[in-house]
Amino acid sequence: MKAQGQKYLAELFGTFILVFVGCSVPVALFKLSHGQGGTLIYVWEFAPFAFGFALLAGLYAFGETSGGHFNPAVSLAMFLDRRLSVLDLVGYWLFQFVGAVIAAAVLVLAFDKASVKSAATVPGFGKGAAVVFEVVMTAIFVLVILQVTKSGVFGTTALVAIPLTLLAIHVAAIPISGSSVNPARTLGPALIGNKWTAEWVYFLGPAAGAILGWLVHTVVVEGDIDLRDNVAAVADEVEGEIHGGGAAVSDDQPDPAAPEWGSETDAESEDERT
Repeated sequence: MKAQGQKYLAELFGTFILVFVGCSVPVALFKLSHGQGGTLIYVWEFAPFAFGFALLAGLYAFGETSGGHFNPAVSLAMFLDRRLSVLDLVGYWLFQFVGAVIAAAVLVLAFDKASVKSAATVPGFGKGAAVVFEVVMTAIFVLVILQVTKSGVFGTTALVAIPLTLLAIHVAAIPISGSSVNPARTLGPALIGNKWTAEWVYFLGPAAGAILGWLVHTVVVEGDIDLRDNVAAVADEVEGEIHGGGAAVSDDQPDPAAPEWGSETDAESEDERT
């Protein structure tokens, strides 16, 4: 069983890798264009691969320790699916945001504030289109993660399927919304670069997408059309933590530990891996 500190630090460093490597593309293009702004077509061509392969690296480095979320929206979906306790949800969120901010700060050390500002997510065709894409793309991302991490058929391909899905999402969404699908990825460059443009899109959109993805997975894949028990379990746990009760994640998982891929049974490992 991994200690809480190990899991949280794994989320911090994994999110750092994702944001630092992914945001290096627009930052570098901004510098190469002598501060005139990176050409969108080049960002569109290279950034998806940077984010996809960065996620792959983070999963290989830290996936066995924390489950490899590196994204508050993914952690929210895992909490709703009863794979993460409410305390770990808050801890994961905190360290994911810190990791993203540190990544943007390191980019400032290497370049400058104006360059990091160029990596901020901004709507390309208005806020309406941006929020629709953030909701739908996050839902797709979450759907893949929720299924592939516990599938007995496709589970062995999780480390490929998840990064490739993120890559595809970036190819489709960069011109529309800037392709965040990750509030931590948005916060880092926005805070350090001091560029705040429709930030609500990149917080509410992925959150709504995570909930939508979980709902579709629960109803279509799990076949659970009565969600009252799921909602009641979430409410009970939150209430238990507020009142100091420490409610368990589920009846058969009283101690929601992070996945230990090398020591679990295959079924347990696939159920926890993200």
